[in-house]
Amino acid sequence: MRKALTLAVAATASLGLLAAPAAADNRPRELPNEIYGGAWTEGHVQGIAMDERKGYMYFSFTNVLVKTDLKGNPVGSVTGFTGHLGDLDFNAKDGRVYGSLEYKEQESFYIAIFDVDRITSMGMDAQTSDVVKTVYLKEVVADYTADMDGDGKFDGNVGNTADHRYGCSGIDGVSFGPEFGKRHGKQLLTVAYGIYSNTTRNDNDHQVLLQYDIERWKRYEKPLTESDPHKSGPERVDGKYFAYTGNTTYGVQNLEYDDYTGNWMMAVYKGKKPQFPNYSFFMVDGRERPREGDVVGQPQAERGRLLALAPGGLQHEASGVRGWEFGGEYGLISLGGGRYYVSKSGTVTEGGVSKYTAHAQLFRWTGRTPTPFEKVG
Repeated sequence: MRKALTLAVAATASLGLLAAPAAADNRPRELPNEIYGGAWTEGHVQGIAMDERKGYMYFSFTNVLVKTDLKGNPVGSVTGFTGHLGDLDFNAKDGRVYGSLEYKEQESFYIAIFDVDRITSMGMDAQTSDVVKTVYLKEVVADYTADMDGDGKFDGNVGNTADHRYGCSGIDGVSFGPEFGKRHGKQLLTVAYGIYSNTTRNDNDHQVLLQYDIERWKRYEKPLTESDPHKSGPERVDGKYFAYTGNTTYGVQNLEYDDYTGNWMMAVYKGKKPQFPNYSFFMVDGRERPREGDVVGQPQAERGRLLALAPGGLQHEASGVRGWEFGGEYGLISLGGGRYYVSKSGTVTEGGVSKYTAHAQLFRWTGRTPTPFEKVG
């Protein structure tokens, strides 16, 4: 009996799980196999979030936030963004939705915080309706605007340059979860950098993830004023971490902490460097504490807190990178019990107008290689 148990635990670990998953899935409501996010002209779907208790889904379509019920009926929307609204996550503690918000030309990067209970009608304006507050991320701005070649000039929003520390293009993935290396504990907000695709430099091969304790963020929250971007935000991060995956196209598109596996899931647009496997899905091992080590490839020797990729999946011996093949870059939600909503992006023509669509589809965890999920129904 003891030998059988040992083998079962070993098999579980090989799939990147911290412990055998719970048999019961105690979700409070039956969830549909698919939720339609509607059709919108603003841009393709960037991320999704869900308030399961109240029964609402949230879709980011690049510069509009859409709120639906679980049948896909639109309930409200927030419009008027000229910046890029990216990945979303729902904070169960305060009942608000958090998302990444970029203004590259203004060199301003924010966490947008939506008071979603106030989103009750379509077309609510982000700057005048008092449903959105923003917090400025100084660490991101410093890395984005870094003059890495020392020519005294910042080259701006272009990837074909030596500027931008770590290749930082801003932010995309956001998720709540515990401190890296801990299974339980206080929920922190984790923010992942966007990283420019650039095959000619060696200092852009890490995913960069920041962790923030947001308990006292109320003092930083300011209304969104695009004509005069504010700079109210924390002076420093509570943790800065590096995961070696090889360069990807715009970094971590969707980030999600998954309590079922105990890992951090990172869905990306594939990279283009031939020396890397360029997987579309990675996981940070939730049981491994970050270790101090060299952040390889930097123009000046640098030490940082390094994250380990989860075991299992595809193995690339030459680079040491592990990963999977899965399309979660348009939206990913961990529902607990090994079930997930994954957003699929599409287009439709209505009245002669091309629009972007999103379908949040239900998946379950399998841990198989190369794709660790399967669609439900």
